Amino acid sequence: MQSIYGWVQTPFRERRLKLYQEVIRPTAQTTILDVGGSPWFWTGLAITGKITVLNPDELPDEVKAGFPAFQCVGGDGCNMTYPDASFDVGFSNSAIEHVGTYEKQKAFASEMRRVGKTLWVQTPAREFPIEPHFMAPFIHYFPRWLQRKTVRWFTILGLTSKPTPVQIENLLNEIRLLNHREMQELFPDCEIRREKFFGFTKSYIAIRRNRH
Repeated sequence: MQSIYGWVQTPFRERRLKLYQEVIRPTAQTTILDVGGSPWFWTGLAITGKITVLNPDELPDEVKAGFPAFQCVGGDGCNMTYPDASFDVGFSNSAIEHVGTYEKQKAFASEMRRVGKTLWVQTPAREFPIEPHFMAPFIHYFPRWLQRKTVRWFTILGLTSKPTPVQIENLLNEIRLLNHREMQELFPDCEIRREKFFGFTKSYIAIRRNRH
């Protein structure tokens, strides 16, 4: 399943990080906090900066050993322990939609805005007809009872990963896609850019340039 996601997402990742380089212009001394990300996301590209990757569960030692240039730590993106403006860049790619509720998304956005001097937060758009986690059309518009019935047999994730009913329920409780109005509300001091694909808005990027 990871290979399918990688094949689909790699062109978007490369284009997105190229835009990130052009807009943020990090240097070798730029401190970057990647919340909810992975060292893999940054590899193979000419990205500069000192990157800390924060996730709810700290990565295993054997994984961290493969990425010695990264500092990988455990922590809650909705309640970070870092002081205000601790990092030159607060970065997050496809993470805020995984924290569950809109209240938690508000907390996540608030923390990102607090700890990062500059901000770059990307998330899939609810308006896009293909749900990117289940890789199926329109399923995110279905009522919950219909999602439960269709995830296992009518999505690429269901057919390849064969999740149990409990795993499906956990995923449905975890994922909440955002629309443009909500992104504006969560990041009022940011520019909200639209990432397009065949005329559709595929994702949103909240960008705040350094104000400190």
